[in-house]
Formats: sequence, C-alpha cells, structure tokens
Amino acid sequence: MDKFRTLFLHFQSSSESVMNGVCLLLAMVTVKLYSSFDFNCPCLAHYNALYGLGLLFTPPIALFLCGLLANRQSVVMVEEWRRPAGHRRKDPGIVRYMCSSVLQRALAAPVIWILLALLDGKCFVCAFSSSVDPEKFLDFTNMTPSQVQLFLAKVPCKEDELVRNSPARKAVSRYLRCLSQAIGWSLTLLLILLAFLARCLRPCFDQTVFLQRRYWSNYVDLEQKLFDETCCEHARDFAHRCVLHFFASMQSEMQARGLRRDSAGRGPEAPERPEPPDGLDGGSGKAHLRAVSSQEQVDRLLSAWYSSKPPLDLTASSGLWGCGLTHRAPTVVPGTRESPHTDV
Repeated sequence: MDKFRTLFLHFQSSSESVMNGVCLLLAMVTVKLYSSFDFNCPCLAHYNALYGLGLLFTPPIALFLCGLLANRQSVVMVEEWRRPAGHRRKDPGIVRYMCSSVLQRALAAPVIWILLALLDGKCFVCAFSSSVDPEKFLDFTNMTPSQVQLFLAKVPCKEDELVRNSPARKAVSRYLRCLSQAIGWSLTLLLILLAFLARCLRPCFDQTVFLQRRYWSNYVDLEQKLFDETCCEHARDFAHRCVLHFFASMQSEMQARGLRRDSAGRGPEAPERPEPPDGLDGGSGKAHLRAVSSQEQVDRLLSAWYSSKPPLDLTASSGLWGCGLTHRAPTVVPGTRESPHTDV
C-alpha cells in the first residue's frame, strides 16, 4: 500500500509522468478502437477515395485534438505565449520547448492509427482501387473503360457478384495491400530511425539551453498550479472568515435585542461582546492569506498577476509587490521571519 501511495503521489506531482500515462492510454485506446472497427467500403467510384482517406485521416485528427485537450501544458503554453510581458520578460524558447513537448505527446495516438491502417491495408485498397492503372494487369484487356472503372470500384468488396472469385480482383487487391504495407513499414522504420538519432545525437550537443528550457517550462507549469491552489486556499479562508463574521454580527444583534426586551423586567445586563473578526479563525497563522481581506484587493491582485507577473528575482520582488495590496500591514506569526516577497 505504501508503494502504491508513493507511486500515486509521484504521478500526481509530476505533470510529465501524467502526460506520458495519458499518451500511453490514448495509444492503447487507438489500438482497441481500430481492432474493433468494422470497415465497410461503399464500392462506388466517386465515394471510395473519400471514404478510405476519411477513415485514414479523420480519426487521427480527432485523436490529436483529444491529446491536446488532455495535455494541461497546451493551455499553459498558450497562456505563456499570450500573457503581457509586465515585469517578467517572455522567452520564446520556453514556448517552443513546451510546444514540441505537447506535439510529441499528442501525435503518438494519431501516428499509431495511421500505421495500423496502412499495415492493415483496407483503407488504402478502398481509397485507391479506382486509381490503379489497368495496363499493369492483363485481365482488363477485354473490358471497356467504363467496365474497368466499375470493376476497380468493386475490388474492395470481395463478396460482390461482379468480382467474386475473380483473379483480377485478387491481383489488384494484393498489389494495393502490398503497397500500403510497404508505406506503413517505411514510415515505421523512418520514425524509429529519427527517434534513435535524436536520442543518440542529443548528448553530443551543449545541454545548457535544453536544461534551461526544461527547467523554466516546468516552473511555469508548477507556478500556475501553486497559484491556483493558493487562490483556492485563500477563497476558502476568506469565505470562512466572512461566514464567521456574519454569525458574530448576528449574535451581537440578537443579544442586543434580547437585552432591550429583558431590561423592562430584570434590569440591564452587560451584553457579551463578540470576538473580533480577525480572531475568529483561532489563530491559524495564515498571515499571507489574511493580508488580502477585501474584494477590491483580491481583484487588484488577480489583475496584477495576469497583467504583470512578478520578476523571477526574490531579492527585487519586494519593492514591486510589497505595497498597494493591503490597507494595513500583514500580520506576521510570532516566531517566523517575514518573507522578502509578497505571497499570493
């Protein structure tokens, strides 16, 4: 159980591992979909190519879009590309690195579908049966051009009466299937060769830029995650304090009304004063969250985060972000040292 928990925490904290798992899952789903798919060519001269090429390229496009939607870094990449520069300069190299990483994972499932379709050959035979040169086969010498086109359109449908048990149909189908498999295996060999060269030649070049791009792309992703988590934490703490403040106000009002009602019979009694709103959370020590305590401050902080993110220099960030966010100085928990930069 501890090993499973450790593995789960690793996948939860590592976006790269999660995306690799999603990529593998999409690849497995692609293989399952293609194996359970029932292919039926229309065997019509004007629709064979449209149907065959449509099944060869339309599912890969859908799988590619699903890969982009499932990859969280695609949204982070677009946000990093479109954000205003503000106090932090934008590095196009980080966007390019994230784009290449997103495309590599999103293209895995579509490439698998295309390779499976080419190695199987059904889509290729359906799409290009009407485009075969009849002069390459001797069985079409006694047919008119219209009969040849009709016969070639019926090649994918081996149960059709026109082409059933016909040696010409078997020859054309075998020719197209072999051509499709040759293209499929050639693409497979090319992809494996490119991956091999990329893996073997990458250590031969300077890794400084690559390490920098990888570090800052991970930083952008983790920064956005931490900001979202901190916003949720602040929203929960702010709502908690607002609710407690409301009940404290209602309690003092009810005590005041009870005092006026009972004062005619028993005389005045000292009302119990409610605790101040700042002490309602029991001193949880969340000074960095309690510093932003109004709707205007929250809106200003979120606008500042989007329009001009803080510079990546903790020694200089206090001068830019240490003022203007609160009406009062933030509370510092005893025994702790104030951070040089303002937390969100």
